[in-house]
Amino acid sequence: MSPRAACPWLLALGLSPGLAQAEACLSSAETELERLYCQVVEQGGGQGLPSQSDFRRNAPQVQALLLKRPAQRLGLTLPQPSTPTPAPNTSAISAQKAAPTGPEPSASPSLKGCRLSGEQIRCPNRSFQLALNQPNGNLGPGVLDADNRLGLSLFSGDHSDEQAVRRYLSQAYDRYIPKMLEIGLGANTMSFTAFHNAFHTLEAGGVDFASRMEQTFQLLKQDKQTLAVQARYHQDLPRDLGQCEPVNPAVIVCDNVATNWVFVHRPR
Repeated sequence: MSPRAACPWLLALGLSPGLAQAEACLSSAETELERLYCQVVEQGGGQGLPSQSDFRRNAPQVQALLLKRPAQRLGLTLPQPSTPTPAPNTSAISAQKAAPTGPEPSASPSLKGCRLSGEQIRCPNRSFQLALNQPNGNLGPGVLDADNRLGLSLFSGDHSDEQAVRRYLSQAYDRYIPKMLEIGLGANTMSFTAFHNAFHTLEAGGVDFASRMEQTFQLLKQDKQTLAVQARYHQDLPRDLGQCEPVNPAVIVCDNVATNWVFVHRPR
């Protein structure tokens, strides 16, 4: 195994990398949270943390959640997660551009007749409310237990077959979003673009995507048991329904690549 291939496993086991590796980690860090990650690992507090490349694939809010407990143990200050600047006229789920006002012809056909209204998406027969992070008291029984698994299937196709990869990731994402809602982290979800990029980065590095996502899900559950989370981290909202796509009849996901929003139908 090459040194580069071994590094993620050293970090995951909490072993301190050499000085050169620590410097390389810090030199490649682009945010305060990424720099804190390097500090935590260098000081031997990286038990259970994902590799540096995997860490980067998480939203800043998830990064902060992963780092909060090890940073506290080491007496390090956790910076406030910031929201990246959205890319204009782009959507990770819907590739169409949306009209800024009036009717929304670029919205998904399955959202025909729906309107985005602040923190709600109002459709002819039902409404969807923006999902926030939930305190543990609002969660279902046993959802934070060790036996509650993300349960993504393994990818067994050809990595060069983008259509096969897209089908696999669409199915995996349709499971990932409800499972994040289940553990009360609706405001901490990855966009489909980040999900897609994580798959290619991990698989290209010889790491099974489904297994690594499972590890991350288990870490989030563990931290959720002991750490409080904010209901939300910013007041931004989707620009229009051109950024949105249903995951299932009860869940709609919107994104502008930088930010992900989940809207949930809750029967009255």
